[in-house]
Amino acid sequence: MFQEYDVIVAGAGHAGCEAAAAAANMGNKVLLITMNMNTIAQMSCNPAMGGIAKGQIVREIDAMGGYSGIVSDKSMIQFRMLNKSKGTAMWSPRTQNDRMLFSLTWREMLEHTENLDFYQDMVQSLLIKDGKVYGVKTNLGHEIKSKAVVITSGTFLNGVIHIGEKRFGGGRVAEKAATGITEQLVENGFESSRLKTGTPPRVDSRSLDYSKMETQPGDDEIVGFSYKNIQKIKPEQQLPCHITYTNDYVHEILKTGFDRSPMFTGRIEGVGPRYCPSIEDKINRFADRDRHQLFVEPEGFKTVEIYVNGFSTSLPEDVQYKALKQIPGFENVKMFRPGYAIEYDYFPPTQLKASLETKLIKNLFFAGQINGTTGYEEAACQGLIAGINAHQAIHEKEPFILKRNQAYIGVLIDDLINKGTDEPYRMFTSRAEFRTLLRQDNADLRLTELSYNLGLAKEDRLENVREKEEKVSDIINILKEMPLEPEEINPYLKSINSSPITEKQRVSKLLLRPDVSLEEMTESVDKININFNIYNNLYLQQSEIQLKYERYIEKEEELAEKMSSMENLLIPESFDYNKLSALGAEAKQKFNKVKPRTIGQASRISGVNPTDIQILMVHLGR
Repeated sequence: MFQEYDVIVAGAGHAGCEAAAAAANMGNKVLLITMNMNTIAQMSCNPAMGGIAKGQIVREIDAMGGYSGIVSDKSMIQFRMLNKSKGTAMWSPRTQNDRMLFSLTWREMLEHTENLDFYQDMVQSLLIKDGKVYGVKTNLGHEIKSKAVVITSGTFLNGVIHIGEKRFGGGRVAEKAATGITEQLVENGFESSRLKTGTPPRVDSRSLDYSKMETQPGDDEIVGFSYKNIQKIKPEQQLPCHITYTNDYVHEILKTGFDRSPMFTGRIEGVGPRYCPSIEDKINRFADRDRHQLFVEPEGFKTVEIYVNGFSTSLPEDVQYKALKQIPGFENVKMFRPGYAIEYDYFPPTQLKASLETKLIKNLFFAGQINGTTGYEEAACQGLIAGINAHQAIHEKEPFILKRNQAYIGVLIDDLINKGTDEPYRMFTSRAEFRTLLRQDNADLRLTELSYNLGLAKEDRLENVREKEEKVSDIINILKEMPLEPEEINPYLKSINSSPITEKQRVSKLLLRPDVSLEEMTESVDKININFNIYNNLYLQQSEIQLKYERYIEKEEELAEKMSSMENLLIPESFDYNKLSALGAEAKQKFNKVKPRTIGQASRISGVNPTDIQILMVHLGR
């Protein structure tokens, strides 16, 4: 019934879909196994992609030839560029998406991907021999052979759903949990633990009074995620979101359910996401606040279902409903389904190599929430890397590893494998020490050629990057040479309350002023407009960013160069840390557990200090 595959991907969430697409597009025969073909790439929580740091990740996935950016652009109902009050290096794209259209678009793209097959079943166990995976066994008893396996189980591994005092198995509401894999891996020497996440109630839009809420429209300009020219909705077609707030009445009602809350009674053992707490956790931890912000988000163009962002809860249904009715605009609310918490197994990611291959079993890869992350974007980028490296492994090629100065994806994976996580990991710009380099506008310049050389990104993407590089270089050269007389530029400078000039200055120097915009200058000064009206606005924006941040970029590149020298200092896989008597006990323990491949990686392990690194370098003859 089944052929032998190059790669089997178990689980069709965001990580699984990207893993399957990447491996198939690199020429492998891939089988994507999912328990439900109707929930491929399901948005289990909020129907949105991107945001601070997460938007950069989606653009990185797209720059490398992944699908998340394209799917998000095709299914968006609203677009916003966040952080626009800050410098352009901090901008982050975010889409609100049509939940059903998002999943359908993903499935259509996968079905049009060559080399990719599907099968609906549950992977019950792995086929392992001599420390190497060679396929999977399904719930229906099929043994399907492959050269590599990628596990992307999401919240399904021994998943348990909690609503008040009710407790039942499930990987998502109305979907059964996955069993068997955790137990087998633990028998094979893996360490597993439990995490928890949650979701808010869904309500009926027709029962809400939006006149009592703040309206949050989309942007007038829709940029999107993909660097390809994807057809998107027009600005006037966007659906608005709304903002409302909890109050003391809401909080008092919620407190009446605390004695039945699985969070506070100890029935939930897993640790929840620190930066996306439940509403009961918020009012317990931040007792001094008299209100919390809620985002009222539509689920799509053709549904009245609403996602109440900020009201994640596992309290009893009756308490959820009574509390919702005290929120402004929700007085007559009808609830489609209650919020719930879900507990699931994960495997601390220090058990992985930087390629996301497990250290204990060859050609077995983990991606997504199985590694302790939270969020669609974090999962999707891991799936992309796992799919690429499954290909690299079975073709005996060097693993593809992104460095911390190359991508947020590199930061995320480096954090996971070196520091581990005991709570759901979420990406923030503050986690990246090179965030001026890792902007949302230049992911294609950073990553597309790397991906093309691997055989993933197609030639049209590389051609677009080459054109962008050429045009931006031309614009920068013009800006560095073009002088402006005081009478040409001072009217504009006065209009933005910026100091006028008394002698002519080049445009590039004027752009160093934080309040000066190239777009505004082009509109105000005929001389500039004549030179630049032939260029794409995105090329102009990229040129301006590179000029404004030139000195910061240079400093970060110098620092990255210093750090990369440590990445080039390899540590033998067989190195015996126990023979270094000068090393502290904690350092020995951490080195033996993580088994760093380079001095740079060793230096980033939690609990390792500079003295430990010096000792290690001395013994390696460095």
